[in-house]
Amino acid sequence: MPDYTFVDEPDRIVSWLERQPLIGVDTEFMRERTYFSRLCLIQVSSAQDIYCVDPVTELDMSHFWDRFCDRNWVLHSARQDIEVIYQTAERMPASIFDTQVAAGLLGYQPQIGYGNLIEELFGVALPKTHTRANWAARPLPDAYLAYAAEDVEYLLPAYEALAERLEQKGRLGWAESDSTLLLEPSLYEIDPATAVARVKGASRLRGQRRAAAARLAEWRETEAVQRDLPRQWILRDNVLIEIAMRAPASLDELSKIDDVPAKLVKRAGRDILAAVRRAARDEHDERPAAAPDEEQRLLLRQMQEIVAECAASLDIAAETIAPKKELSAIVAGNDGGSRVFTGWRRELVGDRLKALA
Repeated sequence: MPDYTFVDEPDRIVSWLERQPLIGVDTEFMRERTYFSRLCLIQVSSAQDIYCVDPVTELDMSHFWDRFCDRNWVLHSARQDIEVIYQTAERMPASIFDTQVAAGLLGYQPQIGYGNLIEELFGVALPKTHTRANWAARPLPDAYLAYAAEDVEYLLPAYEALAERLEQKGRLGWAESDSTLLLEPSLYEIDPATAVARVKGASRLRGQRRAAAARLAEWRETEAVQRDLPRQWILRDNVLIEIAMRAPASLDELSKIDDVPAKLVKRAGRDILAAVRRAARDEHDERPAAAPDEEQRLLLRQMQEIVAECAASLDIAAETIAPKKELSAIVAGNDGGSRVFTGWRRELVGDRLKALA
């Protein structure tokens, strides 16, 4: 069990933070009953110290956030931690190094978990207790805090071990650039207009039904954000799809659709009908992407072979360079600024893939 200090007044460690050029960072949060993740604990480590910082406070944390986000962070699988910090503090760290990203570039299993990586690197088996703890509870039990502290205890040693090996292989810059991609604010900003992409079953709809699903998903996302509730609590996917398909024109028609709660009709029925009406006036007629033809399937196989050959030469997984989904999008003409055409990937395979496309 690591030694740690619990801090319920975040400003108490500001001067300590100012002396740390590099810190290990992890967070604990809850999201089961809200749209936005609720930040419940921040774990911070240096080579000598571990602090468990309580952000559930009415104290002004602006000074803490300034110093904390002015540091260089080491995290494992950083995306969710960055998201909850960004949404809570509206700040990004100066830089990050993601040990999961780094491990993938050394041939470890893609998306390797923190516990498995620490066992691989140091032969230390971390306990998996309290993985479903109620981190919003106060006071937090000592057992919870000790578990949380373990999540940062080995972060800096892992960074040192991985960075040394990456440097030897000439890949340290790859890990740093891939980690930096996670600091793009657009990854964490909410755009209700694109919410239909997360609706199960919407991709199979066509014409005005697809337009109605898009309008309903946009309304639901906006509601979920404003009320800070999970989107499925506002309107379940299967019910949203049914409404889009039936296109009700009245509250009576809406109320007769299976599984549409009466309370929802009373509270937001007119908003739902308005979304359906707006869809009827939409000019676009988006259709599901056509299945790839034989020429596209051949091109995809050629691209996969190039990526697989390169990955084998580096002794890393092919998906670390370019997953099939990303290659399929390129073949379909939707590269969307694919990573494979930038940075170290472009030098390895990107130019060859672009020549084929």
